[in-house]
Amino acid sequence: MALPAAHARSRERVLRICATGGDAHALRVRLLREFRALLGAESFAFLLTDPVTAVGCAPVARVPVLPELPRLIQLKYLTRADRWTSLAGAAALSGLPEGERGPLWEELLRPAGVRDVASAVFRDRFGCWGFLDLWRYGAEFGAADLAFLDAVAGPITEALRRAQAGAFPARPPGADRPGPLVLLLSPDLRVRGQTPGAPAYLAGLIPPEEGRAPVPAAAYNVAAQLLAREAGVDPHPARARVHLADGLWLTLRAARIDDGPGAGVPAPSDREIAVTIEETTPADRLDVFCRAHGLTARETELLGHLADGADTGTAAHAMSLSAHTVQDHLKSVFTKTGTRHRRGLLARALGT
Repeated sequence: MALPAAHARSRERVLRICATGGDAHALRVRLLREFRALLGAESFAFLLTDPVTAVGCAPVARVPVLPELPRLIQLKYLTRADRWTSLAGAAALSGLPEGERGPLWEELLRPAGVRDVASAVFRDRFGCWGFLDLWRYGAEFGAADLAFLDAVAGPITEALRRAQAGAFPARPPGADRPGPLVLLLSPDLRVRGQTPGAPAYLAGLIPPEEGRAPVPAAAYNVAAQLLAREAGVDPHPARARVHLADGLWLTLRAARIDDGPGAGVPAPSDREIAVTIEETTPADRLDVFCRAHGLTARETELLGHLADGADTGTAAHAMSLSAHTVQDHLKSVFTKTGTRHRRGLLARALGT
């Protein structure tokens, strides 16, 4: 459908914001300012996602029930209606019968006075880069609002992916490399305990307001994905890779605690959840690097061989290509990644 004038003007502003680029946090803040001015959304959540698992991380959010954040995230992941992992375009909960809107609506949003939720996902052939929820209290979202979100989804997806590509500077020599950190969560995602270094890294992912403890929203998200897997809602692993700062990427994983022999056999849903935080492995970092820079399958394969120490001849043999063709692929990789030589390319891709 043709967009109304106000929506069309906002679309042009969104395109300019996307073209300007910037880091993923600043980009989302600018986009949210535009969305709220046009659509009047009082609350919102705009998350980056791991491109493979689609698990959320690093949110920019203002939610209607902040004291219930762990419960909100848990119910979000357990709600099938308009779930970002299956969403084909922008959608509003008001388009569904009330009985089909899911537990997040029934248990938290409707009692909090929310009238409607519009959702959009930012996905391309390289992966899922983020999702957006906008909450309204006074009125439902209209067809023009959803058409607007559909019209800007492509440019926003590309801008988010470019922003993630910019999060791969080479790690400074001697930079700290975190050992495994752990948060222990109750079955309803309340923090029970954590290792001493965990709060500092959580604060880096979501800087808290002055005088407040960091909000472990990234940990809540991977733990909620574990619950979604257990409930058969979504099969993706409970894992997310996220950039912290200065080229450091972290991987968060969630798993149930096994109380061990002799401790009884509690139901799986009664066991506590451990969320581990550690530096992303070179192989996992390389995967996100290739996706974020939009490398082809052949370019990704070549970079994998180079990461394993192959020279041009060895890579050509492994790929059943001529050395000339391999060099052409490598030139394309240099262009896409903004690098000039193999050493710099591998330093950025692997973080070593």
